[in-house]
Amino acid sequence: MTAAIYYHPEAYTTSGPKLMGRNAAGESFLRGYLQYSKATEFWAQVQRMEHAQHFAQTVKSFSRNEPVKAVDKNSLSALQSPGVIYYPGPGIGEHAFHRALAGANAQGFDPHTAWSLCGITHTTSSAGAMDALANLITAPVQPWDAVICTSTAVKNNVEKLLQAQVTYLQDRLGVSKLRLPMLPVIPLGIHTQDFVFTPAQRLLARNAVDADENTLVVLFMGRLSFHAKAHPLAMYQALQSAALTIKPTGKRVVLVECGWHANEHIQKSFGDAAKLACPDVHVITLDGRSAEHRQTAWSSADVFCSLSDNIQETFGIVPIEAMAAGLPVVVSDWDGYRDTVRDGIDGYRIATTMPKAGLAGDLAYRHAIEIDNYDMYCGHTSSLVAVDVQAAATAFKKLFSSESLRQTMGKAGHERAQTVYDWSVIIPQYEALWAEQTRLRMLARQKDVQSSEPTGKALLAHHWPARMDPFAAFASYPTHTIIESTLLVLKPQSLNASELMDIQSQAVLQVEAYRQLAMVNYAKQVLPTPEEVKHLIGNTATTPKRAIDLLEGIEAERRPFVFRSLAWLMKLGVLGLAA
Repeated sequence: MTAAIYYHPEAYTTSGPKLMGRNAAGESFLRGYLQYSKATEFWAQVQRMEHAQHFAQTVKSFSRNEPVKAVDKNSLSALQSPGVIYYPGPGIGEHAFHRALAGANAQGFDPHTAWSLCGITHTTSSAGAMDALANLITAPVQPWDAVICTSTAVKNNVEKLLQAQVTYLQDRLGVSKLRLPMLPVIPLGIHTQDFVFTPAQRLLARNAVDADENTLVVLFMGRLSFHAKAHPLAMYQALQSAALTIKPTGKRVVLVECGWHANEHIQKSFGDAAKLACPDVHVITLDGRSAEHRQTAWSSADVFCSLSDNIQETFGIVPIEAMAAGLPVVVSDWDGYRDTVRDGIDGYRIATTMPKAGLAGDLAYRHAIEIDNYDMYCGHTSSLVAVDVQAAATAFKKLFSSESLRQTMGKAGHERAQTVYDWSVIIPQYEALWAEQTRLRMLARQKDVQSSEPTGKALLAHHWPARMDPFAAFASYPTHTIIESTLLVLKPQSLNASELMDIQSQAVLQVEAYRQLAMVNYAKQVLPTPEEVKHLIGNTATTPKRAIDLLEGIEAERRPFVFRSLAWLMKLGVLGLAA
């Protein structure tokens, strides 16, 4: 089972100036999809056709020779062919409205069954993400649509948000019947082979960070942001405690922070905190946007650490990358880390604590009315989340004192990464989901066709109320409305026409003369063809005729388009209402 990929190059690359989690996940997914998909053709939905060319080049770069097909805004109905469209975000509600409009012209089935939608969660704490999820309740999302949740923790968060929105609508509108998408849990994947290093590579990397046989290198990989990723104080304090323990043995600790700071203020804040909290730990910063620096970081490390305490985190891909690299991990017992890291097997999960529900309404309020921006909202919240420093210190001490423990846990994590999180394992789960979505959608379509009673869904006058047909939304504006029984007559002006020319020929000449004007031709998308104009005028006379009769001989699929163009011919002064 294949799916069309909603493709914008920016969403699938890590080469931009800001390396965000969604970019890394998007790039990794596309690489995995093109390596392991069983698709016999590749589809992309794009905003611009140059993006389609970029997608085709990317497909070819993976030595895939299957046909590549693209869909843009002008051809959305073509998505019926792949049957599923995958969006790299949770906001499929707007696309459900697009489907409703594009599928409204489909013959014989509910437009909502034209194709299935599949989204995925990244962060769920931003205003945009929360609004997108809440909108799933009122958008025409169907049971054959899905939003992939990358962890059980984020699924729980999404379900709470959706339930709160349902409760609100039930109270506000008395809503009782709702359709919700599927919320399957499928983790992000990685390319485990990227994290296997030779002894020579490890030696070279350790020399680069000044680490000898008496040095224990701890790695933090990720965005260096105390307010939006992981506050470093717990890690610094725990490492200081562990470093003092092993200091008498002649061993030392090097902390490699591989990532990037958003600005000099944040960079300085990290340096100041490290000097204060872990003076006996040598801290090295590497630019995580550089592939070379990332390889140095992964291949030099003995232990990986990520004590995330931030609500913007949902899955956390770096612990499984560390496991693939054969590193024991010390992570917080938080969000998706709880799914990926087995405490005491792959490493240690360190307990976290936050206040009970109901004590942060002011933070939500300040964010909602934009007193605080998103970064400040995340920062204020994470300031009230604690990671057990003593437990983290104990974990480091155990790992620092036992090479065999490090090897045992590293080996367990490596095996888990290969068997559970490699894209070769994850992509089949995506394709199985897409196949199930198609099965449910086709079953619903079949039931609609076989039912003797109308479902009501296809009978909606307005499939997207906020994007209503303007002729319906503004129906009270005009003096007159053209309907089938409206009587029309020819009223051409003399415009370079011969006196011997009949009135119908004059009308055709007038239309084509005006069509050449820039102020007319700019709207060519909605104008009838010259042949259709001749046909209409040929059916018209100076005596009144019904509007519907003027369409005699026009092809059925073009009739609605040509019918509305009668108003354009009136605009040009060729047709007029009968007195």
